Amino acid sequence: MKNKNQLLREYIKEAQLGKKAVGHFNISNMEGFWAVVMGAKELNLPVIIGVSEGERDFIGVKEIAAVVKSYRESTGQPVFLNADHTYSFDRVKEVVDAGYDAVIFDGTELSFEDNVLTTKRCVEYAKSVNPEMLVEAEIGFIGKSSKILDAVPDGVGKMTAVEEAKAFVDATGVDMLAPAVGNVHGMVKGGEPALNIPRVKEISDAVKIPLVLHGASGNSREDVRGAIESGVAIVHINTELRVAFKQGLMISLQENPDEISPYKYLRVARTAMQKVVEEKLKLFNNL
Repeated sequence: MKNKNQLLREYIKEAQLGKKAVGHFNISNMEGFWAVVMGAKELNLPVIIGVSEGERDFIGVKEIAAVVKSYRESTGQPVFLNADHTYSFDRVKEVVDAGYDAVIFDGTELSFEDNVLTTKRCVEYAKSVNPEMLVEAEIGFIGKSSKILDAVPDGVGKMTAVEEAKAFVDATGVDMLAPAVGNVHGMVKGGEPALNIPRVKEISDAVKIPLVLHGASGNSREDVRGAIESGVAIVHINTELRVAFKQGLMISLQENPDEISPYKYLRVARTAMQKVVEEKLKLFNNL
């Protein structure tokens, strides 16, 4: 088992040095929680549970923080909690105060200047409450929906400029950066656009902090590995988990139409998600 006292930033640094990545998986219920922690435990790997604003409003902002903290303390398993895609300082403050391990301020719809100002404010508040809390920010647009898409959303094709990324990191002091490098939230029917691996490397060399790949559901194994080897230290998966949950649940209900015990018919859905988690963690860690 990993060292339960090791910090998330240390796991991320280890991953980056080893050309690996920490898996980040979004959840919105306890089936998702167990799928992620059981999959990570099976492979003895650290893992990050992500909850977007909508997901944490559904499962409970403070409640999921209590679940993760309690589980980590009682088992020693390195499971961490990240407040994914957070769109205002007030909601960043909410998760900082709730004891999350990391938070992402998403100011991609703001001007560059306003994104810098709000991100810097988020960093300063987070560090004042918990110096070890990690703050991530985004520049560049990769879409907003974790769902099946008919086409790539307008505006997604524009890549994050290297100079802009460096200026942003220097001005804000963020711990991690999520750039736009051809990635897109959700899964595009017919296949994902190719990632710009050279751009990942250029941004990584310029900013000298860990990069985060959002919207990795549906990307090819070769692209994901290429991004990791070029500086990505965390990879986000959400849509593929949602698809697995829904398909598993539908199969379970169809095969057991008279079953009314949720813990029985939800088990298939949980197992389907855990399989995705394990497959992705093996890919991220070159296993």
